[in-house]
Amino acid sequence: MTRSVALLRGINVGKSVRIGMADLRALFEELGATDVATYLQSGNVVYAGEVRADAVEDAIEKRWGIRPRVLLLDAPALQRVAAANPLLAIATDPSRLFTTFLEAVPASLSRPSPADIAPEVLEIGAHAVYQWIPDGVSRSKVPAAFTRSLGPTATARNQRTVEALLALLA
Repeated sequence: MTRSVALLRGINVGKSVRIGMADLRALFEELGATDVATYLQSGNVVYAGEVRADAVEDAIEKRWGIRPRVLLLDAPALQRVAAANPLLAIATDPSRLFTTFLEAVPASLSRPSPADIAPEVLEIGAHAVYQWIPDGVSRSKVPAAFTRSLGPTATARNQRTVEALLALLA
């Protein structure tokens, strides 16, 4: 059976509505998923079976009154995105190396100048944006406009989380 990961955007971050991970696991099971596991409190769900992103979004909205965007990746897709990270060799702290997962890279994406964001490094891949933020995400120099231009389902995870999700999928 297909194993996949659901990346929910923006739940349990800041002052947003909180969703307990046990409740989120139960919701996925109600939608037909099996072998459901969550990682951390920020919307990472690993499961087996077929679940549609819109079904998850609808169910969350009905139950909790919020509609986070959901990006689904099967195990091979997550493995490809993770393996394609060109910044693995320069990152010295996996908590400061980020992968922003995308449905597709926007055609009109205008990347920030490397000089403007140094010492950060940003690379655009086929299905993700990779970002090394040595001074920490709260001090990122990447303009908010760039991040917004990635689209409504873009959702970032640090390398520690990516590695943990890969382990849960194995």
